[in-house]
Amino acid sequence: MASHRITVRVPSSLGARLRDRSRVKGQTPSELVRVALENYLGEGGSTGSAYDLAEAAGLIGCVRRAPEDLSTNQRHFDGFGKSKSK
Repeated sequence: MASHRITVRVPSSLGARLRDRSRVKGQTPSELVRVALENYLGEGGSTGSAYDLAEAAGLIGCVRRAPEDLSTNQRHFDGFGKSKSK
């Protein structure tokens, strides 16, 4: 992949946030900026399924002490789609 170098000036507070996030994510600041640009511009391959996006965002498995998969447990569907008349 050929690359093109650009220089971007950012306020010091934004630069500090980028460095902090870089350390937390274990990615270089350049990698984070590339991902942010791809997301903003809507380019860079397929976006993936909703599951892929949730997994990439760290949302899959983030809830503790919850049923593993509500979609396959019939007891969670009791009364689903029925009106609640009083």
